[in-house]
Formats: sequence, structure tokens, C-alpha cells
Amino acid sequence: MSKKVRVRFAPSPTGPLHIGGVRTALFNYLFAKQHKGDFILRIEDTDQNRYVDGAEKYIIDSLQWCGLSFDEGPGKDKGYGPYRQSERKHLYKEYAETLINNCHAYYAFDTAEELDAHRKDHEVKGKTFIYNWHNRLKLKNSLSLSKEETQRRIDSGEDYVIRFFTPQDQKLHLEDIIRGDIEIDTNILDDKVLYKSDGMPTYHLANIVDDHLMQITHVIRGEEWLPSLALHQLLYKAFNWETPEFAHLPLIMKPVGKGKLSKRDGEKLGFPVFPLNWNESKGYREAGFFPEAVVNFLALLGWNPGTEQEIFSLEELIANFSLDRVNKSGARFDPEKNKWYNHQYLQNKTNEELATLFAAELTKREIPVSFPDITYLEKVVALIKERADFVADFWELSDYFFEAPKVYDEKAVRKQWKEDTPSILTELKSVLKDIKDFSSENIETIVKQWITDKELSFGKVMPPLRLIIVGGMKGPHIFDILEMIGSKETIDRIENAINRL
Repeated sequence: MSKKVRVRFAPSPTGPLHIGGVRTALFNYLFAKQHKGDFILRIEDTDQNRYVDGAEKYIIDSLQWCGLSFDEGPGKDKGYGPYRQSERKHLYKEYAETLINNCHAYYAFDTAEELDAHRKDHEVKGKTFIYNWHNRLKLKNSLSLSKEETQRRIDSGEDYVIRFFTPQDQKLHLEDIIRGDIEIDTNILDDKVLYKSDGMPTYHLANIVDDHLMQITHVIRGEEWLPSLALHQLLYKAFNWETPEFAHLPLIMKPVGKGKLSKRDGEKLGFPVFPLNWNESKGYREAGFFPEAVVNFLALLGWNPGTEQEIFSLEELIANFSLDRVNKSGARFDPEKNKWYNHQYLQNKTNEELATLFAAELTKREIPVSFPDITYLEKVVALIKERADFVADFWELSDYFFEAPKVYDEKAVRKQWKEDTPSILTELKSVLKDIKDFSSENIETIVKQWITDKELSFGKVMPPLRLIIVGGMKGPHIFDILEMIGSKETIDRIENAINRL
């Protein structure tokens, strides 16, 4: 590529950033960084009726949490700004009028009511109303009105829009990096509105003008924009501008059934669809996912690295990413696989990192613990992390390291607590009291020897011991637990269980 690669992620601030939008941003970021190019954030806020306060900040915060730092955008002007379309609206009228002057666009005065009447009339006849070559000379626009009448209407302040003049009887050959060659018959296209009566451009005009002025070389966007590709290519041709390369990403599909992943799917099946919390909807950050895990699983939604490798750092993704290996078909979203990714990243973190995160989790939960020392937490984490997908799982997996059981699992009590269990545990308590080196290995050696000498079965001793120390039949190696909680706490728990059970 001779020109410097410049890509943009251009969301609309009409609500929270969907996880599909994050993936679009990610693919743009990876492509730009691999080619030593620029990743630009542009806020497309031309639709002021749908603007949602706080949405722009949410978009920026989401990208930052994922580690996708933009090179240019709001607050980072490198000479191509402003980066909000609402602050660029003075530009668009000029370009719309340029298209009128070179006969690629025209003024249209049809009211919303008149257009609605045409649609209903067509429906009655079993047809679909399309504003284009076959009827535009019959409608109220500068093509059917005289130049003088058109000017009179404009001067009198009558509302109008500017529509694109779609050519007739042409076969367009469009190129897409992911989908290959696409042929479109221009006769099926409508004359899209480029400039609205409220003085704002539509997405189509603003998008093309901004991409040109910002020298965007590659437009990497969602599949839902594929139907707009023909118009956008025609606009580039009408302006006599160089066309960027296009790549339309596959949809992210529902976990079950057909269709695009939606907020409702997440609510129904209990998984996030947003990177961060938004109102009542929980985000991936608040659900306990690591940003690296989210980036990793999103990268493999629609992109195939061509190997069996599944775990990629951001640097590895940059090195390996290729639009050529992006699939055409939709990628099914798998919430369980996402948890698997988080599990992998959790296992790869140091015990010190996890202990620090666990300490914050305990504070957040307002859980008073007897062992706040970080070294102790590191040891706890080392014993339980294999069973955890999230740091939030740690407390349920390890509460017995911090406090004696308040209740005992009823099913386990019925199965493990026999008539002779109290007397066996009383004698075991005496054995444990005499152990000076209360290390896991030493405790295990002495207790197992005692069981052998007493000619007891391990089943009579070990399950009841776990039950009263932990509160149920869970947890890591029992002797590791005993070493962690110490001799006095072990004896106290045995005595407490004998008195209660």
C-alpha cells in the first residue's frame, strides 16, 4: 500500500455501543496498526432527534477500556477535525450544491404527506413506491419544475430536500475486500435524500464528504451498510474523488435461532451485549470480564487466523490480522465460549494480580475477613483459581478460608455424619492439637498414619472433616485448607461442628 492507511470508526451517539460495534472498531484498529496507519474516531451525530446525552462519552470510555486508543478524534485533532459531524455541518451544504451544479443531484419539494400518499397508492396496487428514474419527472422537484419556479420556492422558504440523481440503465461493478465483486443494476436504486430540510446532511452525504476530507483509505464497517455501497460509490464518482477500499464485516448472530444479536438476547439468556454498564443493562466490565478476554473473543467472531490458536494478545492480533481471512457469513455468538476466554486469562494472571483484585472485590462486597493480608490472599487464590471464571467467583469458592461455616450442606450431613463421627473427630482433634509443624504435608502424613493405625476407613474420617471445615463437599486439598486456616481455627471448627451436629 503506497498511501498511509487511514481508517475510521464512526458510531452514532444514539445509545450505548453494542458489542458488534466494538468488534467493528477492533477490526479497524487491528488493520490500521498492522499497516502502521491511523485509527480515527468520528462521531456521526447528524440525526439530532435520536441523539442521547452521555452516549459519546460512553463510546470513548468503552474503546479505552478495551485498549483501543484512537489516534485522532474528539479531543485529539491532528488537522482533520472537527470529528463530530454536528460541528462540520457548514461543509455539507456546499458539497450538496456542487452535486446539483454538476447535475448529480436535485431539489425536491414533496411533503411527507404527499410521499406517504404515493406509498399507500402503490400498496393498494400491489407495488412498492421508489423515488427514482421511473417517476421523478412526475413528482415535485427541480427536474419537473422550471428553473424559475424552483428558485421561487427556495426563496420563499419552502421546505426542500436534496436528492441524488441515480443514473439509469447502468451496471455497477463494486469491489469488496471480504465479499469480492458485486454487480448492481442502477435501475433498482432510489434517489436517496442527501440533504434534509432541517439543514443537516443525511448519513450518506456526510459520510462520503468526511471520509474524503479525512483521507480515509479503507472503509471497514458492518454488513448492514452493504446496501449503501452502490450509492456511496456513485457519490465518489459524481465528485470525481478517489474511492477508498471497502470491507463489510459479517453480522454477529444470536446464540440460538436466526438473526442478529440484540440486547433482548442478552436479557433473555443472561449475558451482556454492551462493553460497559448502560442504565439497567450490565456491561462486560461490570460482569467481571477482563478487557483482553473481550477483545480476544471478539476478534475470533468472524475472523479465522488459519491456525488452531485461540488465545491472542492484542500485539499478536495486530501481527496476524487480515481482512482476507474475515468470513462472509455471520458469526454465532457463544456466551459460554466467552466465559472460557475469561477463564483462560484469569489463569494466566499472577496470584499477586488476582489477590489485589480479590481484595477489591471483598471490599466492594463489604465482607469482613479475618485474614486481610495480601500474602494470605495470594495463597487462597492459588488454591481456588482453577475453578473460577471470574474474580467475582472467588468468594463463593473460598469463604471458608476467612470464616467458619455458618451452615452445613444438609445433603452432605445426612450422608457423612454417622453415629460414631463425633467420637472419631474428637480423637482426631487431639491428634491435630499435638502437631507442631502445621504444614499441609506434615498434617497429611500424621493424619493418614493415625487413620491406618486406628484401622479406620478414610471415608469415615476425610469427608466428615471436609464437611465441618468447609461447610460442604467442596474446595481444594483439605490439608492445604487446614494449613491456611491454622491449628487453632481447625480445632475450633471441629468443636463447633460436634456441638451443633
